[in-house]
Amino acid sequence: MSSSLSEENRDHNATGEGETLSLRILSSLKDVAFEKWDAVANPGWSLTGNGRLTKSETCESPQHGVDAEIARALDLSAEVLPEETSFNPFLSHAFLEALEASDCATNATGWLPRHMLLEDGEGAVLGAVPAYLKSHSQGEYVFDHSWADAFYRAGGDYYPKLQISVPFTPATGRRFLVGTGLNREAGLQALAAGLVQVCQRSGASSVHATFLTKPEWDTLGDLGYLRRTDQQFHWENKGYETFDGFLADLASRKRKAIKKERRAALSAEGIEVEWITGSDLTEAHWDAFYGFYMDTGSRKWGRPYLNRKFFSLINERLAERTLLVMAKREGRYVAGALNFIGSETLFGRHWGCNEHHPFLHFELCYYQAIDFAIANGLKRVEAGAQGSHKLARGYLPTTTYSAHWIAHEGLHQAVSDYLERERFAVERENEALAEHAPFRKDD
Repeated sequence: MSSSLSEENRDHNATGEGETLSLRILSSLKDVAFEKWDAVANPGWSLTGNGRLTKSETCESPQHGVDAEIARALDLSAEVLPEETSFNPFLSHAFLEALEASDCATNATGWLPRHMLLEDGEGAVLGAVPAYLKSHSQGEYVFDHSWADAFYRAGGDYYPKLQISVPFTPATGRRFLVGTGLNREAGLQALAAGLVQVCQRSGASSVHATFLTKPEWDTLGDLGYLRRTDQQFHWENKGYETFDGFLADLASRKRKAIKKERRAALSAEGIEVEWITGSDLTEAHWDAFYGFYMDTGSRKWGRPYLNRKFFSLINERLAERTLLVMAKREGRYVAGALNFIGSETLFGRHWGCNEHHPFLHFELCYYQAIDFAIANGLKRVEAGAQGSHKLARGYLPTTTYSAHWIAHEGLHQAVSDYLERERFAVERENEALAEHAPFRKDD
Protein backbone atom coordinates (compact mmCIF):
# COMPACT_ATOMS: atom_id res chain seq x y z
CA MET A 1 0.00 0.00 0.00
CA SER A 2 1.12 3.58 -0.55
CA SER A 3 -0.06 6.82 0.95
CA SER A 4 0.02 10.24 -0.63
CA LEU A 5 0.67 13.81 0.32
CA SER A 6 -0.75 16.36 -2.09
CA GLU A 7 0.19 19.99 -2.09
CA GLU A 8 -0.33 22.98 -4.32
CA ASN A 9 3.17 23.50 -5.56
CA ARG A 10 3.00 26.79 -7.41
CA ASP A 11 6.21 27.95 -5.73
CA HIS A 12 8.00 25.02 -7.34
CA ASN A 13 6.13 24.94 -10.62
CA ALA A 14 8.49 24.18 -13.49
CA THR A 15 6.18 24.98 -16.38
CA GLY A 16 4.54 28.19 -15.25
CA GLU A 17 1.07 26.71 -15.78
CA GLY A 18 0.06 26.53 -12.10
CA GLU A 19 -0.36 22.75 -12.12
CA THR A 20 -0.71 20.66 -8.98
CA LEU A 21 2.14 18.30 -8.16
CA SER A 22 1.63 15.48 -5.67
CA LEU A 23 4.04 13.76 -3.33
CA ARG A 24 3.43 10.03 -2.89
CA ILE A 25 5.14 7.88 -0.28
CA LEU A 26 5.96 4.26 -1.15
CA SER A 27 6.43 1.48 1.38
CA SER A 28 8.30 -0.55 -1.23
CA LEU A 29 9.98 0.05 -4.57
CA LYS A 30 7.75 -2.73 -5.92
CA ASP A 31 5.00 -0.08 -5.88
CA VAL A 32 6.58 1.81 -8.78
CA ALA A 33 7.52 0.46 -12.21
CA PHE A 34 11.27 0.25 -12.70
CA GLU A 35 11.04 2.27 -15.91
CA LYS A 36 9.45 5.19 -14.07
CA TRP A 37 12.00 5.14 -11.26
CA ASP A 38 15.01 4.76 -13.54
CA ALA A 39 13.84 7.59 -15.79
CA VAL A 40 14.45 10.05 -12.95
CA ALA A 41 17.24 8.14 -11.16
CA ASN A 42 19.47 7.94 -14.25
CA PRO A 43 17.91 10.19 -16.93
CA GLY A 44 18.90 9.18 -20.44
CA TRP A 45 20.15 5.73 -19.43
CA SER A 46 18.36 2.38 -19.51
CA LEU A 47 19.18 -1.05 -18.12
CA THR A 48 18.15 -4.17 -20.00
CA GLY A 49 18.74 -7.86 -19.49
CA ASN A 50 21.17 -8.49 -16.66
CA GLY A 51 22.47 -4.96 -16.53
CA ARG A 52 23.33 -4.05 -20.09
CA LEU A 53 23.52 -0.27 -20.21
CA THR A 54 22.39 1.92 -23.09
CA LYS A 55 22.27 5.68 -23.44
CA SER A 56 19.49 7.48 -25.26
CA GLU A 57 20.69 9.45 -28.26
CA THR A 58 17.88 11.93 -27.69
CA CYS A 59 18.51 12.44 -23.98
CA GLU A 60 17.74 15.99 -22.92
CA SER A 61 20.12 17.89 -20.67
CA PRO A 62 18.99 18.46 -17.08
CA GLN A 63 17.02 21.64 -16.59
CA HIS A 64 18.77 23.97 -14.16
CA GLY A 65 17.70 27.11 -12.41
CA VAL A 66 18.74 29.39 -15.29
CA ASP A 67 17.56 28.72 -18.82
CA ALA A 68 20.47 27.54 -20.99
CA GLU A 69 19.97 30.27 -23.62
CA ILE A 70 19.80 32.97 -20.94
CA ALA A 71 22.92 31.54 -19.31
CA ARG A 72 24.80 31.70 -22.60
CA ALA A 73 23.64 35.26 -23.23
CA LEU A 74 24.82 36.32 -19.78
CA ASP A 75 28.04 34.31 -20.15
CA LEU A 76 27.17 32.34 -17.02
CA SER A 77 28.76 29.01 -16.22
CA ALA A 78 26.28 26.18 -16.80
CA GLU A 79 28.67 23.40 -15.82
CA VAL A 80 27.00 20.08 -15.02
CA LEU A 81 28.88 17.79 -12.64
CA PRO A 82 29.52 14.16 -13.68
CA GLU A 83 27.40 12.93 -10.76
CA GLU A 84 24.38 14.65 -12.35
CA THR A 85 24.60 13.10 -15.81
CA SER A 86 26.50 9.82 -15.51
CA PHE A 87 24.94 6.46 -14.78
CA ASN A 88 25.05 5.45 -11.11
CA PRO A 89 24.20 1.77 -10.53
CA PHE A 90 23.27 2.30 -6.87
CA LEU A 91 20.37 4.59 -7.79
CA SER A 92 18.81 2.07 -10.15
CA HIS A 93 15.56 0.35 -9.29
CA ALA A 94 17.35 -2.98 -9.75
CA PHE A 95 19.89 -2.28 -6.99
CA LEU A 96 17.62 -0.58 -4.48
CA GLU A 97 14.80 -3.10 -4.87
CA ALA A 98 17.29 -5.96 -4.46
CA LEU A 99 18.08 -4.59 -0.99
CA GLU A 100 14.40 -4.84 -0.13
CA ALA A 101 13.68 -8.18 -1.85
CA SER A 102 16.61 -9.79 -0.06
CA ASP A 103 15.37 -8.43 3.30
CA CYS A 104 18.57 -6.44 3.80
CA ALA A 105 16.81 -3.03 3.90
CA THR A 106 13.42 -3.60 5.49
CA ASN A 107 11.58 -2.72 8.68
CA ALA A 108 13.03 -5.85 10.32
CA THR A 109 16.57 -4.49 9.86
CA GLY A 110 15.65 -0.94 10.87
CA TRP A 111 15.35 0.38 7.31
CA LEU A 112 11.62 0.97 6.73
CA PRO A 113 11.20 2.15 3.10
CA ARG A 114 9.50 5.53 2.73
CA HIS A 115 10.46 6.42 -0.82
CA MET A 116 9.01 9.64 -2.18
CA LEU A 117 7.66 10.23 -5.67
CA LEU A 118 6.89 13.63 -7.15
CA GLU A 119 4.10 13.23 -9.73
CA ASP A 120 2.07 15.45 -11.99
CA GLY A 121 -1.71 15.38 -12.31
CA GLU A 122 -1.57 12.50 -14.79
CA GLY A 123 0.59 10.31 -12.55
CA ALA A 124 3.85 10.81 -14.44
CA VAL A 125 6.87 10.53 -12.15
CA LEU A 126 8.87 13.77 -12.28
CA GLY A 127 11.13 13.15 -9.31
CA ALA A 128 11.94 10.69 -6.53
CA VAL A 129 13.93 10.25 -3.32
CA PRO A 130 15.21 6.95 -1.86
CA ALA A 131 14.14 7.33 1.78
CA TYR A 132 13.96 5.14 4.88
CA LEU A 133 12.51 5.58 8.36
CA LYS A 134 15.28 4.32 10.63
CA SER A 135 15.44 3.08 14.20
CA HIS A 136 19.25 3.21 14.44
CA SER A 137 22.29 4.76 12.73
CA GLN A 138 24.00 1.65 11.36
CA GLY A 139 25.03 1.19 7.74
CA GLU A 140 25.18 4.89 6.84
CA TYR A 141 28.92 5.82 6.97
CA VAL A 142 28.06 9.35 8.11
CA PHE A 143 28.14 9.13 11.86
CA ASP A 144 25.58 10.82 14.09
CA HIS A 145 25.69 8.48 17.10
CA SER A 146 26.92 11.30 19.33
CA TRP A 147 23.95 13.47 18.28
CA ALA A 148 21.54 10.67 19.19
CA ASP A 149 23.24 10.11 22.53
CA ALA A 150 23.23 13.82 23.44
CA PHE A 151 19.55 14.15 22.53
CA TYR A 152 18.68 11.04 24.54
CA ARG A 153 20.52 12.35 27.62
CA ALA A 154 18.59 15.61 27.25
CA GLY A 155 15.31 13.69 27.31
CA GLY A 156 14.60 13.53 23.58
CA ASP A 157 13.94 10.67 21.15
CA TYR A 158 16.31 10.78 18.19
CA TYR A 159 14.79 7.71 16.57
CA PRO A 160 12.98 7.26 14.30
CA LYS A 161 14.77 9.47 11.83
CA LEU A 162 14.30 9.83 8.06
CA GLN A 163 17.36 8.72 6.09
CA ILE A 164 17.89 9.73 2.44
CA SER A 165 20.54 7.38 1.11
CA VAL A 166 21.47 4.17 -0.62
CA PRO A 167 21.68 1.70 2.29
CA PHE A 168 25.14 0.41 3.17
CA THR A 169 26.69 2.34 0.26
CA PRO A 170 29.03 5.30 0.89
CA ALA A 171 29.11 6.46 -2.73
CA THR A 172 28.37 9.97 -3.94
CA GLY A 173 25.39 10.42 -6.23
CA ARG A 174 22.17 12.35 -6.63
CA ARG A 175 19.65 11.77 -3.87
CA PHE A 176 16.97 14.15 -5.16
CA LEU A 177 16.22 12.40 -8.42
CA VAL A 178 14.65 14.94 -10.75
CA GLY A 179 14.13 13.91 -14.36
CA THR A 180 14.46 15.98 -17.50
CA GLY A 181 10.79 16.95 -17.50
CA LEU A 182 11.15 19.28 -14.51
CA ASN A 183 13.46 22.11 -13.55
CA ARG A 184 16.12 20.50 -11.34
CA GLU A 185 16.14 23.24 -8.71
CA ALA A 186 12.35 23.39 -8.46
CA GLY A 187 12.04 19.64 -8.15
CA LEU A 188 14.68 19.48 -5.43
CA GLN A 189 12.92 22.19 -3.45
CA ALA A 190 9.57 20.40 -3.71
CA LEU A 191 11.08 17.09 -2.60
CA ALA A 192 13.03 18.69 0.25
CA ALA A 193 9.90 20.40 1.54
CA GLY A 194 7.97 17.14 1.24
CA LEU A 195 10.56 15.31 3.33
CA VAL A 196 10.10 17.82 6.14
CA GLN A 197 6.36 17.11 5.99
CA VAL A 198 6.94 13.37 6.14
CA CYS A 199 9.34 13.84 9.04
CA GLN A 200 6.84 15.89 11.01
CA ARG A 201 3.87 13.60 10.30
CA SER A 202 5.78 10.42 11.14
CA GLY A 203 7.14 11.73 14.43
CA ALA A 204 10.76 11.53 13.24
CA SER A 205 13.34 13.79 14.83
CA SER A 206 15.23 14.69 11.66
CA VAL A 207 16.01 14.21 7.97
CA HIS A 208 19.49 13.09 6.87
CA ALA A 209 20.58 13.15 3.21
CA THR A 210 24.01 11.58 2.80
CA PHE A 211 26.62 11.40 0.02
CA LEU A 212 24.96 14.18 -1.93
CA THR A 213 26.27 15.98 -4.97
CA LYS A 214 27.70 19.43 -4.28
CA PRO A 215 24.80 21.29 -6.02
CA GLU A 216 22.25 19.40 -3.91
CA TRP A 217 24.24 20.22 -0.77
CA ASP A 218 24.33 23.91 -1.69
CA THR A 219 20.59 24.09 -2.35
CA LEU A 220 19.60 22.20 0.79
CA GLY A 221 21.71 24.58 2.85
CA ASP A 222 19.75 27.47 1.38
CA LEU A 223 16.54 25.67 2.40
CA GLY A 224 17.53 25.44 6.06
CA TYR A 225 19.23 22.05 6.14
CA LEU A 226 22.51 21.88 8.07
CA ARG A 227 25.51 21.16 5.88
CA ARG A 228 28.16 18.58 6.72
CA THR A 229 31.35 17.47 4.99
CA ASP A 230 33.58 14.43 5.24
CA GLN A 231 36.43 12.84 3.33
CA GLN A 232 37.04 9.97 0.94
CA PHE A 233 39.88 9.06 -1.42
CA HIS A 234 39.26 8.83 -5.17
CA TRP A 235 41.55 8.06 -8.09
CA GLU A 236 41.27 10.22 -11.19
CA ASN A 237 42.12 8.97 -14.67
CA LYS A 238 44.14 11.65 -16.50
CA GLY A 239 43.85 9.92 -19.83
CA TYR A 240 46.27 7.12 -18.94
CA GLU A 241 46.66 4.35 -21.49
CA THR A 242 48.40 1.92 -19.12
CA PHE A 243 49.13 1.49 -15.42
CA ASP A 244 52.74 2.40 -16.19
CA GLY A 245 51.47 5.69 -17.59
CA PHE A 246 49.86 6.39 -14.22
CA LEU A 247 53.07 5.40 -12.42
CA ALA A 248 55.04 7.83 -14.57
CA ASP A 249 53.10 10.68 -12.94
CA LEU A 250 54.27 9.67 -9.47
CA ALA A 251 57.35 10.71 -7.59
CA SER A 252 60.16 8.19 -8.01
CA ARG A 253 60.03 6.91 -4.43
CA LYS A 254 56.26 6.35 -4.55
CA ARG A 255 56.50 4.70 -7.96
CA LYS A 256 59.09 2.23 -6.68
CA ALA A 257 57.02 1.49 -3.56
CA ILE A 258 53.94 0.60 -5.61
CA LYS A 259 55.92 -1.63 -7.96
CA LYS A 260 57.38 -3.42 -4.96
CA GLU A 261 53.94 -3.93 -3.43
CA ARG A 262 52.54 -5.32 -6.68
CA ARG A 263 55.43 -7.74 -7.10
CA ALA A 264 55.03 -8.95 -3.53
CA ALA A 265 51.27 -9.45 -3.92
CA LEU A 266 51.34 -11.20 -7.28
CA SER A 267 54.53 -13.21 -7.30
CA ALA A 268 54.28 -14.76 -3.85
CA GLU A 269 53.00 -18.33 -3.72
CA GLY A 270 51.57 -18.34 -7.22
CA ILE A 271 48.74 -15.84 -6.77
CA GLU A 272 46.66 -15.29 -9.92
CA VAL A 273 44.08 -12.52 -10.37
CA GLU A 274 40.88 -12.73 -12.43
CA TRP A 275 38.40 -10.06 -13.52
CA ILE A 276 34.93 -11.62 -13.61
CA THR A 277 31.92 -9.72 -14.89
CA GLY A 278 28.73 -10.13 -16.90
CA SER A 279 27.72 -13.61 -18.03
CA ASP A 280 30.97 -15.07 -16.68
CA LEU A 281 29.74 -14.54 -13.12
CA THR A 282 28.31 -17.70 -11.59
CA GLU A 283 26.76 -18.64 -8.27
CA ALA A 284 30.01 -20.43 -7.46
CA HIS A 285 31.86 -17.11 -7.68
CA TRP A 286 29.30 -15.52 -5.36
CA ASP A 287 29.58 -18.43 -2.92
CA ALA A 288 33.32 -17.85 -2.70
CA PHE A 289 33.03 -14.09 -2.42
CA TYR A 290 30.27 -14.30 0.18
CA GLY A 291 32.55 -16.40 2.35
CA PHE A 292 35.22 -13.70 2.14
CA TYR A 293 32.68 -10.97 2.82
CA MET A 294 31.26 -12.69 5.89
CA ASP A 295 34.67 -13.43 7.37
CA THR A 296 36.02 -9.89 6.96
CA GLY A 297 32.73 -8.20 7.81
CA SER A 298 32.24 -10.19 10.98
CA ARG A 299 35.69 -9.21 12.21
CA LYS A 300 35.37 -5.53 11.26
CA TRP A 301 31.90 -4.55 12.38
CA GLY A 302 30.30 -7.59 13.96
CA ARG A 303 27.39 -8.22 11.62
CA PRO A 304 27.66 -7.82 7.85
CA TYR A 305 24.71 -5.96 6.34
CA LEU A 306 24.23 -7.97 3.15
CA ASN A 307 23.00 -11.56 2.90
CA ARG A 308 23.65 -14.26 0.33
CA LYS A 309 20.31 -13.70 -1.44
CA PHE A 310 21.26 -10.10 -2.23
CA PHE A 311 24.28 -11.19 -4.27
CA SER A 312 22.18 -13.66 -6.26
CA LEU A 313 19.69 -10.90 -7.07
CA ILE A 314 22.53 -8.62 -8.16
CA ASN A 315 23.84 -11.39 -10.39
CA GLU A 316 20.41 -11.68 -12.05
CA ARG A 317 19.85 -7.95 -12.46
CA LEU A 318 23.21 -6.18 -12.67
CA ALA A 319 25.86 -8.70 -13.70
CA GLU A 320 27.01 -6.44 -16.55
CA ARG A 321 27.50 -3.59 -14.05
CA THR A 322 29.35 -5.79 -11.56
CA LEU A 323 33.04 -6.67 -11.33
CA LEU A 324 34.56 -9.29 -9.05
CA VAL A 325 38.34 -9.12 -8.77
CA MET A 326 39.27 -12.55 -7.46
CA ALA A 327 42.63 -13.93 -6.32
CA LYS A 328 43.30 -17.63 -6.86
CA ARG A 329 46.05 -19.83 -5.42
CA GLU A 330 46.53 -23.47 -6.37
CA GLY A 331 43.21 -23.48 -8.21
CA ARG A 332 41.20 -22.13 -5.27
CA TYR A 333 39.88 -18.63 -4.65
CA VAL A 334 41.45 -17.07 -1.57
CA ALA A 335 40.35 -13.40 -1.75
CA GLY A 336 38.07 -11.08 -3.67
CA ALA A 337 36.94 -7.47 -4.13
CA LEU A 338 33.49 -6.40 -5.31
CA ASN A 339 33.04 -3.38 -7.57
CA PHE A 340 30.11 -1.80 -9.39
CA ILE A 341 30.55 -0.18 -12.79
CA GLY A 342 29.03 3.20 -13.59
CA SER A 343 29.24 4.96 -16.93
CA GLU A 344 32.25 6.97 -15.74
CA THR A 345 33.18 5.57 -12.33
CA LEU A 346 34.25 2.25 -10.87
CA PHE A 347 32.85 1.98 -7.35
CA GLY A 348 34.83 -0.24 -4.99
CA ARG A 349 32.57 -1.74 -2.33
CA HIS A 350 33.60 -4.85 -0.40
CA TRP A 351 36.69 -6.97 0.12
CA GLY A 352 37.40 -10.22 1.91
CA CYS A 353 39.81 -13.14 2.12
CA ASN A 354 40.37 -16.47 3.81
CA GLU A 355 44.15 -16.38 3.55
CA HIS A 356 46.50 -13.55 4.45
CA HIS A 357 49.04 -12.51 1.83
CA PRO A 358 51.11 -9.29 2.07
CA PHE A 359 49.74 -6.39 0.02
CA LEU A 360 46.98 -8.52 -1.54
CA HIS A 361 44.31 -6.14 -0.20
CA PHE A 362 46.00 -3.17 -1.89
CA GLU A 363 46.41 -5.15 -5.12
CA LEU A 364 42.81 -6.30 -5.45
CA CYS A 365 41.06 -3.20 -4.15
CA TYR A 366 43.23 -0.34 -5.46
CA TYR A 367 45.69 -1.34 -8.17
CA GLN A 368 43.44 -3.77 -10.02
CA ALA A 369 40.67 -1.17 -9.87
CA ILE A 370 42.97 1.35 -11.53
CA ASP A 371 43.95 -1.23 -14.15
CA PHE A 372 40.29 -1.95 -14.92
CA ALA A 373 39.36 1.75 -15.08
CA ILE A 374 42.18 2.47 -17.52
CA ALA A 375 41.37 -0.56 -19.68
CA ASN A 376 37.70 0.40 -19.86
CA GLY A 377 38.04 4.17 -20.24
CA LEU A 378 36.50 5.04 -16.88
CA LYS A 379 37.30 8.45 -15.44
CA ARG A 380 37.66 7.62 -11.76
CA VAL A 381 37.69 5.03 -9.04
CA GLU A 382 35.85 5.59 -5.77
CA ALA A 383 37.41 3.21 -3.28
CA GLY A 384 34.82 3.47 -0.51
CA ALA A 385 34.81 5.11 2.89
CA GLN A 386 37.78 6.45 4.82
CA GLY A 387 41.37 5.21 4.52
CA SER A 388 44.24 7.72 4.38
CA HIS A 389 46.50 4.78 3.43
CA LYS A 390 45.00 5.14 -0.07
CA LEU A 391 46.85 8.45 -0.54
CA ALA A 392 50.23 6.81 -1.14
CA ARG A 393 48.58 4.66 -3.80
CA GLY A 394 47.37 7.55 -5.94
CA TYR A 395 43.93 8.13 -4.42
CA LEU A 396 43.47 11.79 -3.52
CA PRO A 397 41.36 13.32 -0.72
CA THR A 398 37.88 14.25 -1.93
CA THR A 399 35.18 16.05 0.00
CA THR A 400 31.85 14.30 0.49
CA TYR A 401 28.62 16.06 1.41
CA SER A 402 25.55 15.50 3.57
CA ALA A 403 22.67 17.69 4.74
CA HIS A 404 20.54 17.42 7.87
CA TRP A 405 17.19 18.92 8.90
CA ILE A 406 16.58 18.74 12.65
CA ALA A 407 13.19 19.57 14.14
CA HIS A 408 14.22 20.32 17.74
CA GLU A 409 15.52 23.89 17.95
CA GLY A 410 18.06 23.19 20.68
CA LEU A 411 19.53 20.13 18.96
CA HIS A 412 19.51 22.00 15.65
CA GLN A 413 21.61 24.81 17.10
CA ALA A 414 24.03 22.50 18.89
CA VAL A 415 24.62 20.42 15.75
CA SER A 416 24.95 23.58 13.65
CA ASP A 417 27.73 24.88 15.88
CA TYR A 418 29.51 21.53 15.78
CA LEU A 419 29.27 21.20 11.98
CA GLU A 420 30.74 24.65 11.43
CA ARG A 421 33.89 23.57 13.27
CA GLU A 422 33.89 20.16 11.61
CA ARG A 423 33.68 21.60 8.07
CA PHE A 424 36.71 23.78 8.80
CA ALA A 425 38.65 20.79 10.13
CA VAL A 426 37.79 18.63 7.11
CA GLU A 427 38.88 21.38 4.73
CA ARG A 428 42.19 21.86 6.51
CA GLU A 429 42.86 18.11 6.62
CA ASN A 430 42.14 17.70 2.91
CA GLU A 431 44.51 20.54 2.11
CA ALA A 432 47.23 19.05 4.30
CA LEU A 433 46.83 15.58 2.80
CA ALA A 434 46.88 16.96 -0.73
CA GLU A 435 50.31 18.41 0.01
CA HIS A 436 51.53 14.85 0.56
CA ALA A 437 50.07 13.43 -2.64
CA PRO A 438 52.43 10.95 -4.34
CA PHE A 439 52.46 12.78 -7.67
CA ARG A 440 55.54 14.49 -9.03
CA LYS A 441 55.87 18.15 -8.14
CA ASP A 442 56.52 20.43 -11.09
CA ASP A 443 59.75 22.36 -10.82
